[in-house]
Amino acid sequence: MTRDQTVEGWGVWTWPNLVTAIRLAGIPLFCYLLLATDQYVAAAVVLAVGGGSDWVDGQLARRLNQVSKLGRLLDPMVDRLYIMTALLALTYMDILPWLFTGTILVREAVLASLVLALRWHGYPPPQVHFLGKTATSIVFASFPVFVIAYLGGPSLTGATALAWALAWWGLALYWLGALVYIVQGAKLIHSVRVEARPIASA
Repeated sequence: MTRDQTVEGWGVWTWPNLVTAIRLAGIPLFCYLLLATDQYVAAAVVLAVGGGSDWVDGQLARRLNQVSKLGRLLDPMVDRLYIMTALLALTYMDILPWLFTGTILVREAVLASLVLALRWHGYPPPQVHFLGKTATSIVFASFPVFVIAYLGGPSLTGATALAWALAWWGLALYWLGALVYIVQGAKLIHSVRVEARPIASA
């Protein structure tokens, strides 16, 4: 990783950014279906499609050669919004306990502090690695299953068990991925301090 690597051009009007914008529009729709209606199946579908299609805009950007600064900024932001919105909405409805929610929020706060520290030293955020992406996908996959389990009540105990298996396994990987990011960031910050250390005179 080098300092301040960026993609040239904001590239607002691109197909990948259109897909990202459509995904973004799914967030308030999910909240409305889940919190203001009893259309839980529709809410689960919107959540699964909107959050599960996070790879589409990235693939389009690479295949169409339309990688842009806006896409690099917007795509991960929408992914985070989906996770945070679903997490807080399900917690508000007492589907998820606050202990689970708090554990994820603490992890996000730790990584946000790491990003700020890297920016302070002139580095961009850590590159997303496979473990972090996998953990995020597993945690997110549990959310639509929780919604379906909530719809079915006691008759869908299998869905509830699957949702919790995904949630706890994903949470463990989520924190493991965070540790990898922290180690990477700490090495970069340490290297800056070593470079800035004055050389003792002979």
